[in-house]
Amino acid sequence: MVKNHADADDGWLEQALEADAREHAAAYVTDDGFTAKVMARLPAPATLPAWRRPVLALLWLIAGSAVAVALPELFYDVFRNLVAMVVGQPLTLSRIAVVIILLGATTWSTVVYAMRAE
Repeated sequence: MVKNHADADDGWLEQALEADAREHAAAYVTDDGFTAKVMARLPAPATLPAWRRPVLALLWLIAGSAVAVALPELFYDVFRNLVAMVVGQPLTLSRIAVVIILLGATTWSTVVYAMRAE
């Protein structure tokens, strides 16, 4: 195998770095538990209460229901137009595939969001 000239030149650099690392490996300064003491004194991270997410979802549901009840004609008009728009589209394999992909992406996004660590 033919060695590249640049590889041969890098050999001295590697040797110098390894020698420097060996020289300074024994020069580690112990902190006698200082880091552990500092970490123990840090305040606990702020967390949101467990009841917040369900209450927020319930409030959005109540708000949406209130809008639907307060403006029934608008709700029915929007609903009728959405149904007409969906039903009025021709059914092709490519559109079915797009719908399945969008539903899958939405489902997986929801699962990933719900299972993330907070």
